[in-house]
Amino acid sequence: MSLRIRSRLGAADVMTLFNATIGVVAMAAAVVGRPVLVAQLVLLAAVADGLDGIIARTFGGTDVGPYLDSMADIVSFGTATGLFVFAVARDEWETLTDEPELFAIAAGTASIFVVFSLLRTAMYTVYVGEGENRPGIQNTLASSILAAAYLAGVTNVPVLLASTAGLSLLMVAPVPYPKLAARDALIMGVVQIGAIAAPTAFERVFPRVLLVAALAYMTFGPRLYWEE
Repeated sequence: MSLRIRSRLGAADVMTLFNATIGVVAMAAAVVGRPVLVAQLVLLAAVADGLDGIIARTFGGTDVGPYLDSMADIVSFGTATGLFVFAVARDEWETLTDEPELFAIAAGTASIFVVFSLLRTAMYTVYVGEGENRPGIQNTLASSILAAAYLAGVTNVPVLLASTAGLSLLMVAPVPYPKLAARDALIMGVVQIGAIAAPTAFERVFPRVLLVAALAYMTFGPRLYWEE
């Protein structure tokens, strides 16, 4: 029996696989201690994640698409982001590898993020339909906030770890979040590309604008952002 990959995959699925590929490269960058590059790659994966949805709505999706999307999210916005958090802690805490307590705190917080991202993705795949309420912040949003914050100059490890733990809990919080309107998603995509390509330009304006916008959506979206 053939998997018939060529006939069963669509253009959106190819973009989803590109998202996963970016996530794997981001993990490799984290292993070699390149947290800035990891942050850029996480944001690039988020752009790819948005593009696969646009492609699917424009040209149609496939039966395997939702499963690929869920698995790619776990790679890029679960494991890669968790490794990013640990890489930042290792970069800023020079004694991390020599102090078991610091290692446990950093690795434990990174693991919590991965576990909650995995839990949210699995629950959505099984229990939440396309038109239903979407409780909890998207793991894409949580990862983008962490990456944008670091590129914006937030390098304090306790602040980063506390934010990571808080965002982990918010991913499964019983608060419904609306999808971004296409216009707003496009605008944020442009800012995101600026943060990827030139994170330090104009006193880090692109990652800072991205961070403020993401935090505003996270804070006010459930009550004030419902028109698409």
